[in-house]
Amino acid sequence: MVDEEGFREFVRARLPRLSRAAYLLAGGHAQAEDLLQGALIKAALHWAKVSAAGDPEAYIRKILYHEHVRTWRRRRFLEHSTADVPDRAAAGDETDRAVLRLVLEQALAKLTPRQRAVIVLRYFEDLSEVVTAQVMGTSVGTVKSQTSHALSRLRTLAPELAGEIETEMGVRS
Repeated sequence: MVDEEGFREFVRARLPRLSRAAYLLAGGHAQAEDLLQGALIKAALHWAKVSAAGDPEAYIRKILYHEHVRTWRRRRFLEHSTADVPDRAAAGDETDRAVLRLVLEQALAKLTPRQRAVIVLRYFEDLSEVVTAQVMGTSVGTVKSQTSHALSRLRTLAPELAGEIETEMGVRS
């Protein structure tokens, strides 16, 4: 790696955003750290080429997605969340948001890895359908159909998120 300081600067600037994407893909902190660390190692090994290509963040997001897919293909099974949402919440806006985050996390964990990835890339990373298709290595039509199936499944799995899906993600029912 020729430009080690450039890589360090990039990571310092983009780490929160990349960490969030890794967490949303992996569904847990430890898995997200492993996923992101692997992606950053791969990017560091080819940093001169990656940084010269123009958009290193997009390149690393693509590595994240491909590493995520490789992980679940190796396992040959889907993860299922077993934690229960608390029966009652304390008063306050922060508590309500925390419960919504838990419900969303559990619902995302029940989607297929491809559906979870398309939701993360489209709505949490705010990528266009075209860019999402490029990152996932699929067609725009596949992104559209996977998005539709994933949103429908989210509405079924967590009806309490329907309002959040509409307002936060900008999606109509």
